[in-house]
Amino acid sequence: MINILWVDDEIDLLKPHILFLEKKNYKVTTCNSGTEAIDIIDENNFDIVFLDENMPGLTGLETLNEIKEKKDSVPVVMITKSEEEYIMEEAIGNKIADYLIKPVNPNQILLSLKKNLDHSRLVSEKTTSNYQQEFRKISMDLAMVNSYEDWVNLYQKLIYWEIQLEDIEDAGMFEILESQKTEANIQFGKFIDKNYPNWFDNHADAPIMSHTLFKEKIVPELSKEQPTLLVVVDNLRYDQWKVFEPVINSYYKKEQEEAFFSILPTATQYARNAIFSGLMPSEMEKLYPQYWKNDTDEGGKNLNEADFLEAQMQRLGLNHLSYQYHKITNLKNGKKLVENFKSLKNNDLTVVVYNFVDMLSHAKTEMEVVKELASNDKAYRSLTLSWFKNSPLLEMIQQSQQLGFKLILTTDHGTINVKNPSKVIGDRDTSLNLRYKTGRSLTFDKKDVLLADEPKNIHLPTINMSSSFIFAKGDLFFAYPNNYNHYVSYYRNTYQHGGVSLEEMIIPFTVFSPK
Repeated sequence: MINILWVDDEIDLLKPHILFLEKKNYKVTTCNSGTEAIDIIDENNFDIVFLDENMPGLTGLETLNEIKEKKDSVPVVMITKSEEEYIMEEAIGNKIADYLIKPVNPNQILLSLKKNLDHSRLVSEKTTSNYQQEFRKISMDLAMVNSYEDWVNLYQKLIYWEIQLEDIEDAGMFEILESQKTEANIQFGKFIDKNYPNWFDNHADAPIMSHTLFKEKIVPELSKEQPTLLVVVDNLRYDQWKVFEPVINSYYKKEQEEAFFSILPTATQYARNAIFSGLMPSEMEKLYPQYWKNDTDEGGKNLNEADFLEAQMQRLGLNHLSYQYHKITNLKNGKKLVENFKSLKNNDLTVVVYNFVDMLSHAKTEMEVVKELASNDKAYRSLTLSWFKNSPLLEMIQQSQQLGFKLILTTDHGTINVKNPSKVIGDRDTSLNLRYKTGRSLTFDKKDVLLADEPKNIHLPTINMSSSFIFAKGDLFFAYPNNYNHYVSYYRNTYQHGGVSLEEMIIPFTVFSPK
């Protein structure tokens, strides 16, 4: 039974309301003053308190402060005759559960009770019911999807329901959604296998991809009238972006959001270099051999993004725009950029590459504590959001809003939680990534991979004459037969990228104006 405390100096006038609630099986305890209420709360456990604001002695606001000090988790509904703004602000500041203006009718009270005490149950039941209806529609869509736009819409729908369902009690519904995502990735793999090579034909109906993003989407947003902050968060999935969005909305108004496709491999050295160069990897290797490094080359593969960006700016005739490039790989660098952020307002374009999410996915592979904290997609989203709320990146975004910057936020590729191994054999020069391999004489299970035996057809470098690329589909990861069981145990349920999946390939591009 729900226990209610109702505090009002004219409680006798509320007898009809109390009888109404008791008929609905609520237990109502009444008192006439704030002082009496505080004593009663000390000795009893109540589920909710209805509190009159205008009482002799302790006022409603004073009583509210006392109640919150003693029982902070108990929801308090403020009831008042006054419509003065400062009373509302005081009450809201003290985290009231609801605010009702007298005269109140019994149904208003009942609605407030359901909103505060039955909210989780009602939301859970309604969400489950809505998803059950949507499940059939998604299944039908999955059977008919045949364009990149359809895949974007379907994936965004799946993410919406994943985030909606993550807080409800019904684990069975979540398992159904997971199976739908698995089936979607199987079909998506077939779609990419069939269509991806055609996207490089000038006459093809192709999505915006890594190498066309800057020219087609970022350049039209640039001007000398307003500075632009371009943030590229490495390894940011679409679902992680959706949980970031409400935080950014406190400072910025979203003007544009759309998905674009990461090139293959969905790995930083390929996808992010493609964004900054405006070129596919085979073109980077040919035109800028001093900047490009293949998988088999020694040294860092993403050390020349600033040079690629400069070359692209010149090629696009953007020499009249002033710009700076910054890469943040640790907390110290991030804080230093925050301290000097005001000096960036004279740039037309400030590019910030932020590497934390990529580091988090690698830490999950290597550190047991992070494996525990990010054991599934829900926990991974939560951990990423917690980092973002306390990061120098958010401080930069806050400062950029105050300085009037336009904000563009995007990423280079996503990541997927890998669960099932697929055996592969290659020579010692075969690349090490778990989601793609390039090398000679690769042996693999054909059903598990997208094969590019002619890398030039998808604009990838051919390291040797007989080199090919293979990309893992769905939630597979490549494992060598040597020490197989240990390898599989170590990498299963870790976040990897480089292959073909909705999570890795369909990624967000967003534009904001300052509030």
